[in-house]
Amino acid sequence: MDRNDPKALSLLTERFGRDTLLSLATMDGARPSVRIVNSYYEDGSFYTVTYALSNKMRQIKANPAVAVCGEWFTARGIGENLGHVLDKRNAPLMAKLRAAFASWYGNGHTDESDPNTCVLRVRLTDALLLDHGTRYALSFADDSHDE
Repeated sequence: MDRNDPKALSLLTERFGRDTLLSLATMDGARPSVRIVNSYYEDGSFYTVTYALSNKMRQIKANPAVAVCGEWFTARGIGENLGHVLDKRNAPLMAKLRAAFASWYGNGHTDESDPNTCVLRVRLTDALLLDHGTRYALSFADDSHDE
């Protein structure tokens, strides 16, 4: 992650480091598609529990460039399927997601036994955050992902 204002990074965690409704935009061929997802922010990425066969995941597989928007914040990033929610590699993250999404996670909407229930990660590349008249332009570019 590039050097960003520490206050802006703290605001991101404060604002989005919990169950947050976030608009997620993908491309369906040449047509944009947007939907609201429950998400959780941590260290330059948003995480969502979703279904691998959903339209959003199909679209991300074809074109991983995505955009997100919520609470005086807009960003672009790279969407990636981190795999099944019960994959051992996802265990520490899933503990955080289950806690963040506790108010609805166990209500029958999410079936962890289904191998297509997966974690979507949106790694931010750049963003704009507004807070009480201050505008923060953020860059999250690093060697681990391409634009």
